[in-house]
Amino acid sequence: MHKDWVTALAFPMTILVAPAFATDYLSIEQAQQAIFSNATIFTEQLVNISDSHKSQIKKLSGKRQRWDHQRIWRAQEQGQNLGWFIIDNVVGKHEFITYGVGISETGDITGIEIMTYRETHGDEIRDEEWRHNFTDKTLDDTFKLDEDIPNITGATLSARNITDGVKRLLALHQVVLSND
Repeated sequence: MHKDWVTALAFPMTILVAPAFATDYLSIEQAQQAIFSNATIFTEQLVNISDSHKSQIKKLSGKRQRWDHQRIWRAQEQGQNLGWFIIDNVVGKHEFITYGVGISETGDITGIEIMTYRETHGDEIRDEEWRHNFTDKTLDDTFKLDEDIPNITGATLSARNITDGVKRLLALHQVVLSND
């Protein structure tokens, strides 16, 4: 028995760990300014989302609102409301993608920015040309990948989940923020 124990200790232990991969592209402030370049003030709020709100958001967007709270900022220029900046997370293939969305007071997308990308592939969703497809979209648009939002080969899950996330945030805007 002693010999087996010594032999077991002689073999090195191997632990396999998946490599961590995350790239931070923009800070909150940088993403805010990229989307609302004229804004002089961003006022942060933590919005509580009730079960009733979640149900309405899912009905409007077809996607479940997972979080009970959402970080948002009201963008203003010299006291005039420009819209809302919202930070959200969606899963790419395995990891979260953190992105920011600008929504005007009337519910149009003013822009999206990819802030942190944690996957090893698919960061083509950062391409300005692809992100520009969201500009001026409203909750009334279809948000279909390969129809009004082009797919990206090699980034299909990331593209689909960002697309679904943006539509969900438009629904959140309508349900929670448009009366603010």
